[in-house]
Amino acid sequence: MTISRYTFLLAGLLLLTPALVAQETLQDRENQYYQILTLPVPEDILLEVGGLATLPDGRIALCTRRGDVWMVENPDMYAGGTPQYTLFAQGLHEPLGLAYRDNALYAVQRGELTRLRDTNGDGVADRYETVYDWPLSGHYHEYSYGPKFMPDGSMMVTTNVAFGDEEWWRGESRVPWRGWTMRITGEGEMEPWATGMRSPCGLGVYDGEFFYDDNQGDWMGSGAIWHVEKGSFTGHPAGLRWSEEDNSPVSLTQEAFFAKIDRRREMENGRYLKPSNIPDEADPDMLFEVEKDFTQVQVPAVWLPHGILGISNSEILEDQTSGQFGPFAGQLFVGDQGQSKIMRVVLEKVKGQYQGVAFDFRSGFQSGVLRMDWGSDGSLYVGETNRGWGSAGTKTSGLERLVWTGLIPFEMKTVRAMPDGFEIEFTKAVDPKSAKDLDAYSGQSFIYKYHPVYGSPTIKKEPLNIAGVVVSDNGKTVRLQVTNMREHFIHQLNVPGIRAAQDTSLRILHPTAYYTLNAIPDGTALANDAWIRYSSAAERAKEEAKALAALKARRAKAAQKATAKKRDAVPMYAEIEPLLIRNTCTACHNPNTRQVGPAFKEIAKRGYTPERIVELIYNPEPENWPDYTPMAPMPQVPREEALKIARWINSLK
Repeated sequence: MTISRYTFLLAGLLLLTPALVAQETLQDRENQYYQILTLPVPEDILLEVGGLATLPDGRIALCTRRGDVWMVENPDMYAGGTPQYTLFAQGLHEPLGLAYRDNALYAVQRGELTRLRDTNGDGVADRYETVYDWPLSGHYHEYSYGPKFMPDGSMMVTTNVAFGDEEWWRGESRVPWRGWTMRITGEGEMEPWATGMRSPCGLGVYDGEFFYDDNQGDWMGSGAIWHVEKGSFTGHPAGLRWSEEDNSPVSLTQEAFFAKIDRRREMENGRYLKPSNIPDEADPDMLFEVEKDFTQVQVPAVWLPHGILGISNSEILEDQTSGQFGPFAGQLFVGDQGQSKIMRVVLEKVKGQYQGVAFDFRSGFQSGVLRMDWGSDGSLYVGETNRGWGSAGTKTSGLERLVWTGLIPFEMKTVRAMPDGFEIEFTKAVDPKSAKDLDAYSGQSFIYKYHPVYGSPTIKKEPLNIAGVVVSDNGKTVRLQVTNMREHFIHQLNVPGIRAAQDTSLRILHPTAYYTLNAIPDGTALANDAWIRYSSAAERAKEEAKALAALKARRAKAAQKATAKKRDAVPMYAEIEPLLIRNTCTACHNPNTRQVGPAFKEIAKRGYTPERIVELIYNPEPENWPDYTPMAPMPQVPREEALKIARWINSLK
């Protein structure tokens, strides 16, 4: 791909007036750097993509959750024509993964890893070969994912747990190897690899190692990415039911696990009988505390905060395009089905443990992002479905292509842990004046509960004490001194005040980073005189008093303006839309039509007060809407934002 293909985009940007720029949404700004192109799909094809693989000749192969496998010719549309779809295979059982190797496609069905071959060259699979199969109980949630090829040619496959009988969201492993990762050879030999998975939809390979991401649920306070070593346990205890099998590499048993953490469960044959008896606020442990008791516990390499960096994390894909996709070569891109977007993750290894940082990257896809793969030109193909659950976007499924326009966005390229803080590397040189201002930085650290109820609010929150900053000579890196770093906690760094050196009106596209700090690196801290800081305690007190006076003046002015407006003024949709997207409301609700949940207009007809709607956001009452999928509690929504959303909903009456 060359920049010349997008000169029309650059010309259009030059014509934007200041007024239009001021009204740009985040998606408008993202589109200047990474453009979403939607591939046309024939009306008679329901393309709910479950797997996607690029072939050496430039075609892409897609499997759908309905059981079909399609070959797509001319997917990049460079020749001017439209893509051509050919049915390659059919009749598979909800395949949710696809890979290509040695002139064959490998698909993971619910209960089988299948090899598909076209032996007579007519473009249609004539051999469906079972590589390995595993049991099913028949529960709808027993999805299976993969395969991902490892450097030695073996394949990794992950499996979902089923849900419980007492609460629909409680995971249980009803048949062997549910909630596990399996390593399978091309000859059909299976080796159980690890357990602790709940809904491990996203698989990836980085640095020759296997990684997966899981979704929020019971025992999973938020989505996250795990490095999976043989014999490890990643947190969900249902799969421990099979740890005593002869070929299990996991020695931890369910009985030992529950006995150690004293969950007060009634046990029978390794299965818990009455999880509903456990109070929602019981045992607010963190997973890293359990790690102290069991050496096989593997904590997340990177947390993906729920409702911010996705709600249903999916594909993990390393950028191996050598710069064809922009300035993020070697980093990971992670999809999300619920929020219909892609995040960016950078890993590093500290004291033998993987850890790293996560950022937002690109939103605005037409349906849930489930699978991704690189095209031959370095663009990114994105296979989508909302699976009937709903997702942000206007469609139930789709096939789209993400293309770098050639412009480099002003971003935090990465964040690295330091012995006394963090080092931020930018894609462009920063303006020294804004970068040396301590007020340009803020943040907090927090973590999630490790408990048997669905999800978790953020807990043990603490503002970051950012005590100093130094900017590199080339302006590309900034080092922050943070005096209260906490191992195993997520460290949120906000840099909205940073500006670019060449254009001080250019602000960071995504100004927030989330760094998971599993280990603080060794090394030498910067000397005090290297930091730009207040020169003395007296000077600091003077500056703080000045800032407080300015704050009081601003508040007084704001109060005067507020008296001229109604106290409960209804927000405009332009103000509400980012809140609906950020708090994942659009994953389940649509303003006018039924989605996973009722339309906002239908909620408005109930006549709830704004305060009552806020109460139902935090503590849903499914019996009020018996015909819909039950809503999970959303304690992470800030109350002020919840009230704005509630007032807007009521304006739709």
